[in-house]
Amino acid sequence: MKQRLLTPGPTPVPEETLLEMARPVFFHRSPEFREMLAEVLADLQYLFCTKNAVVPLTSSGTGAMEAAVANALPAGSKAICVSAGRFGERWRNLCKAFDIETVNVTAPYGQPVPPEQLARALADHPDARAVCTTLSETSTGVAHDVAGFGKLVAASSALLLVDAISALGAMECRVDGWHIDMCVTGSQKALMLPPGLAFLSVSDKAWTAIDANSKPRAFYFDLKKAREKLKTSDTPYTPAHTLIRALRVSLKKIRAEGIENLWARQARIARAARAGFQALGLELFAARPADGLTTVKMPASIDSTTLLGKLEKQYGLKLANGQDNLKGKIIRLAHMGYIDQFDVLAGIAGVELVLKEMGHPVEPGKGVAAAQRALAESVKQG
Repeated sequence: MKQRLLTPGPTPVPEETLLEMARPVFFHRSPEFREMLAEVLADLQYLFCTKNAVVPLTSSGTGAMEAAVANALPAGSKAICVSAGRFGERWRNLCKAFDIETVNVTAPYGQPVPPEQLARALADHPDARAVCTTLSETSTGVAHDVAGFGKLVAASSALLLVDAISALGAMECRVDGWHIDMCVTGSQKALMLPPGLAFLSVSDKAWTAIDANSKPRAFYFDLKKAREKLKTSDTPYTPAHTLIRALRVSLKKIRAEGIENLWARQARIARAARAGFQALGLELFAARPADGLTTVKMPASIDSTTLLGKLEKQYGLKLANGQDNLKGKIIRLAHMGYIDQFDVLAGIAGVELVLKEMGHPVEPGKGVAAAQRALAESVKQG
């Protein structure tokens, strides 16, 4: 049985990228590696839509989040944490770990935090050193209005720190245009690579804050050391250089398509996924859906853990469950990176079959047909 990985990370890796990983290991302290890293970082600047430096880190995305907090925010300072799910909460937990006071601006799971709510927090806390948020909240499928957040934060002395781990390369994200000071992503989502690399863009405003922080609490994640090494397209410590070599291939695919074309394609697939699930009578969980994944509620009689187990065992389709208190209540279907429209149609078809098996009233083919109509309509409009 063919296995289809349709989770919001890790995601499938293109065959040509996998082949790069099968090549012999090479020495990383060499002119060849520095040339390769320079090429990859330039392509990442294109992906981030930034002229700022992009720092490569051998870690998961959480490592880059920690680097942002540890370097830019001194102990005893204050950060506004905008949270609508588990990964927004991760910013709060990171701040607490580094003795940073948090002001929590939250929305119920499934809802985004509106910019007006952040505006009030900024007015009430003019001494905040940073605003931390997510662009795509992977745990719920909610997209935040980071462009709106950026306008507010740019008018203050605070930095805007954004987790774009499941967003960058899957939906519009304009780091410079949206006034994002530190933007984080990881290799295992829309960048079409296994886990192991993280990337962090740093604005001039953020570097000023980092330079002013006389006691950064970092050694491996010391961004000043990373900045010094970037002058010669190198890294302070041993990088996951075979992953960087493979990433070069995936990034070339993105540049060949064009970033705005990629955003538009992902948005079309996202609309089709939503239409397909809604045609099955399933309610979207995210009030403001991200384009990298679709999250839907399960009917009261259906446990998503059971459904997902059947889906994988019987049809080779791996979707994601809800997390924590959402486990058993929602399913999450990814459509980012190397996941295409036909993978999404297969995912919807499998959900139809299992729902019917579990006694939910489903008309076979209805969800797939609705998704196909949405795709066909988008082609006409295009």
